Amino acid sequence: MPSLENSVTVISRSRVFPDQKSTLVDLKLSVSDLPMLSCHYIQKGCLFTRPHLPPHALLSHLKHSLSLTLSHFPPLAGRLSTSEDGHVFLSCNDAGADFVSAAAKSVHVSDVIGGIDVPDVVKEFFTYDRTVSYEGHNRPILAVQVTQLNDGVFIGCSVNHAVTDGTSLWNFINTFAEVSRGVESVTRHPDFTRESVLISPAVLKVPQGGPKVTFNESEPLRERIFSFSREQILELKAMVNKKRTWTVGNGDINGVEVFGKQINDKLNGKENGKLTEMLESLLGRNDVVAVEISSFQSLCALLWRAITRARKLPSSKTTTFRMAVNCRHRLSPKLDPEYFGNAIQSVPTFATAGEVLSRDLRWSADQLNQSVAAHQDGKIRATVADWEANPRCFPLGNPDGASVTMGSSPRFPMYDNDFGWGKPVAVRSGRANKFDGKISAFPGRDGNGSVDLEVVLAPETMAGIESDGEFMRYVSKK
Repeated sequence: MPSLENSVTVISRSRVFPDQKSTLVDLKLSVSDLPMLSCHYIQKGCLFTRPHLPPHALLSHLKHSLSLTLSHFPPLAGRLSTSEDGHVFLSCNDAGADFVSAAAKSVHVSDVIGGIDVPDVVKEFFTYDRTVSYEGHNRPILAVQVTQLNDGVFIGCSVNHAVTDGTSLWNFINTFAEVSRGVESVTRHPDFTRESVLISPAVLKVPQGGPKVTFNESEPLRERIFSFSREQILELKAMVNKKRTWTVGNGDINGVEVFGKQINDKLNGKENGKLTEMLESLLGRNDVVAVEISSFQSLCALLWRAITRARKLPSSKTTTFRMAVNCRHRLSPKLDPEYFGNAIQSVPTFATAGEVLSRDLRWSADQLNQSVAAHQDGKIRATVADWEANPRCFPLGNPDGASVTMGSSPRFPMYDNDFGWGKPVAVRSGRANKFDGKISAFPGRDGNGSVDLEVVLAPETMAGIESDGEFMRYVSKK
């Protein structure tokens, strides 16, 4: 395949304003927003087959739809501002969002989705390349780029990460699509209240010139989409859960170990007629909970092991698997599901390389399960208090070469984005916030529990997981 780099030509740039004036007051950035000021703008978008509208009519229609949508999401037409005492606010001042029209007539839909690696041309489907979110003081919070391909169109959104997380971003894109296809009453109504523990009096001190990203933006990387069908994921989950653990009170009782011990006692000639009675009593107790590992945690554990194996780390090296956890429903009182802004925290799980590789897959999945399950209201508030004691930007990256960072979610309604001519062919992201070990989870296009993992790794590590039998066994064949 010939190189597709530099295949995208920007035709025009314009500013789109909300069709109604905002009545929102300035929104104070939260303890989940502020750390993202050093991160790139989020870049997510959808690839479609060619709509029936001619190009000029399509652009006019999408501009009008964006204007209507911004009236539902006034912060995305605003700007960041910092008060004299150092607090950062989002001013809903109707300053507008950027709209970019571009063309890539030599690029086909098959070029985008047909290869092994994600082609570099996808990075050109987004504007605000490598833009740090702190720059939202001087440029729009949102930019939409519409790139017309030979036989399709790509709608790419770049949005300030200090203003939105994935939940808020996809709520916006879903609403944009609803407005575009003529829905009379939109489904989602963002909640802009700022009355939770996430709103803090703490001040983040920013260096002169603004914060910078905390990872190497120029390191050589490979990026590939690994797809997992519903059937493959269910098989993986069943295998991981084959060895069940019962939680009794505050401790764990391993069902397999209990059963095996009792049988072993009986074989050794010990009188033990209470085996059945004991198990029936155990399973009938009210404080006994069967701990089931989720499909996604099973998949994360599979990837954690494959990457750790491919990196050839010393067995004593501590590895970290970070997962972005939505705090909206975990806080008490809960936030509105449509809360607009960042309401995520990074939940790390630590284990040595030796532990990850010498224990079975269930063990790694169970470590992830425990970390996420423990991250409830008390842990969230403790994380907030820790940040307030030392306000800082989020250290995104893989400084020790032994980390994996999982972002996005297969639960996000990415394929619900029908702008009027059908659902997306694929979902892709730009260059933003990518480094060795950055993973993003997308729902599979087929739905029904299928998952796509966008995996970004050093080239030698990618080659390692591609030849990893345990991992590739569950990957869908193209």
